[in-house]
Amino acid sequence: MKNDKATRIIEKALKQGRKTLSEYEAKQVLSAYDIPITKEVLAKDKAGLESGLKKIGFPLVMKGCSADIAHKTEKGLIHVDIRTAAEAKKAFREILAGMEGYEGGVLMQEMIKGRRELVMGLTRDPQFGPCVMFGLGGIFTEILHDVSFRRAPLEIRDTKEMMQEIKGHKILDAVRGMEAADQKLLSEMLISVGRIGLDFDNVMEIDLNPVILSGSKPVVVDALIVLK
Repeated sequence: MKNDKATRIIEKALKQGRKTLSEYEAKQVLSAYDIPITKEVLAKDKAGLESGLKKIGFPLVMKGCSADIAHKTEKGLIHVDIRTAAEAKKAFREILAGMEGYEGGVLMQEMIKGRRELVMGLTRDPQFGPCVMFGLGGIFTEILHDVSFRRAPLEIRDTKEMMQEIKGHKILDAVRGMEAADQKLLSEMLISVGRIGLDFDNVMEIDLNPVILSGSKPVVVDALIVLK
């Protein structure tokens, strides 16, 4: 059965004629399926900024958030490692100035610390339907193409195979003083990504990159959902 919260978010976007969800909307859909995301607040004015600072704390990341903006880094709409209210206010002003002409706000999120980055996603194949992807994330996604695919729906067995199939699978082990990744949670996340694709025929693509290992726990730091 479709998740009610996710349905409302996706149907609203479709009624507005949009082909993508904003990062904030995408993460709300993920959260509705119990996929762990960064703690975050969408601020649209000074009151929202002040409220966000109280809820998130420091250090934090601030991003321009709009369904119309896909490449935030290239547009200078991401400020990281913000540690004071003064820095946050300056970043808020600069991001809003850079978003002139776009509808949205400033996404304020906790800064996740972790040296290991993964990627998860979903593509809708004309023949096989929704297929789930897992692999090395961050900049290595495009450089190494170290990924594995399975057709949804997934079972635990499928997710374990996906994790072992990537060449860099040892990144999930306890290495260099870092904890082993919580592979049970990774499995649940992959199964849930597939479930979203099965529940919503109009979800064409999901891109979760990076998924950072914070200690042993995987957390989705950035997300894109493309609609039909």
